[in-house]
Amino acid sequence: MNLLYLHTHDMGRYNAIYGHNIPTPNMLRAARECVVFRNAHSACPTCSPSRAAMLTGQLPHNNGMMGLAHRGFALRDPAQHLAQFLGRNGLETALCGVQHEAADVSTLGYGQVLAQGAHSDAERAEAAVRFLRERKPGGAPFFLSVGFSQSHRPYPAHSDIDPDFVRVPPCLPDTAKTRADMADYMTGVREVDRCMGLVLDALRDAGLWQETILLLTTDHGIAFPHMKCNLYDEGTGVTLCLKPAGDWCAPRVLDALVSQLDVFPTLCDLLRLEKPGYLQGTSLLPLLLGEKEEVRGELMTEVTYHAAYEPLRALRTKRWKYIRRFDARFCRPVLPNIDASPSKDLLVAAGFGEKLRPAEELYDLVLDPSERCNLAGQETAEPVRREMAERLRAAMAATDDPLLEAPFGRVAAPRGARSNLRSDLEPNETVFE
Repeated sequence: MNLLYLHTHDMGRYNAIYGHNIPTPNMLRAARECVVFRNAHSACPTCSPSRAAMLTGQLPHNNGMMGLAHRGFALRDPAQHLAQFLGRNGLETALCGVQHEAADVSTLGYGQVLAQGAHSDAERAEAAVRFLRERKPGGAPFFLSVGFSQSHRPYPAHSDIDPDFVRVPPCLPDTAKTRADMADYMTGVREVDRCMGLVLDALRDAGLWQETILLLTTDHGIAFPHMKCNLYDEGTGVTLCLKPAGDWCAPRVLDALVSQLDVFPTLCDLLRLEKPGYLQGTSLLPLLLGEKEEVRGELMTEVTYHAAYEPLRALRTKRWKYIRRFDARFCRPVLPNIDASPSKDLLVAAGFGEKLRPAEELYDLVLDPSERCNLAGQETAEPVRREMAERLRAAMAATDDPLLEAPFGRVAAPRGARSNLRSDLEPNETVFE
């Protein structure tokens, strides 16, 4: 069996698979042949930590990637990366395009790195197509990771997508600026979709569709305020589509609560490989087989570093979301952790940067799915808050989260890592904090 891992930056669930009027027909076509998870979440809604979590099967504070690879953070043990694990188990491994788990890609252990120096998703797609055309049905099994980037800022400018008829995310004001910004995102993700379509067609044309596991996903929410680098569902919610090899698993949509940590153990089951002991996720195989409706009762999500330090942890169940901020000395939005954009400019001009952020947040995800009414501090919700706070503390303790015992709520960055001041406006104002 083969594994094709298609991924892109900062897409969240903003594509046609999840019902948005966004031009991603190739993703939608593939999803119709997959199991689509409607309630899948990133372990950390920032780039390197989220990808490292999925590809090691461990939370960022356990695998070491608590910040960005290009800013000095690194995996504690690259041998735990999926590419090295699959290579040790006999798969030919190849990376084509974007990865964000290491500053030096050679440490990840891919047997081949394709399209080095490519500057566009089209070039990356062409290289992946050539790789697939050279494979033969029934040949040596392979793991091909194909990473795209046009859904990451800066977006290409919209031309034929009319912003006057674009719907912006509900957490943003509906204005000409935000509509134009969203039209630019749609333009970028449409190019990602076109390139994914080329790779998917090549897989079919090579006669490899039936013998290949397809994993189509992203790292975290889209790069708008309140989304990427936030522990709300708009930040942690991800596209996750999985097609096992063969025809034993009927395509369908599932509402089960799922973490990115669950991908690695699931792939082990699908590839019939023994799971390594360091995995923290739960295999989704019982869901694929229809044996269970749920495989987990809760999941933890986290942020420690992005451009700047922002220690956040959250525990989510099907019904409740509890978020805790661990740095009482800075209780405003950490602006450098929000990508520069017209949407951000609009909010900052309106005073967003001066808003106070609560130390605790509690949301009823059934009655308040948009997470607008913070129940922490309300007497009627106090029993739930206490329970969720204790469950989060227990989850942190069980995984040796360094934040739980950090002096003054500060987890140290690796020596030489670069971090913004939390008082900076943009992430390009890089300094040592």
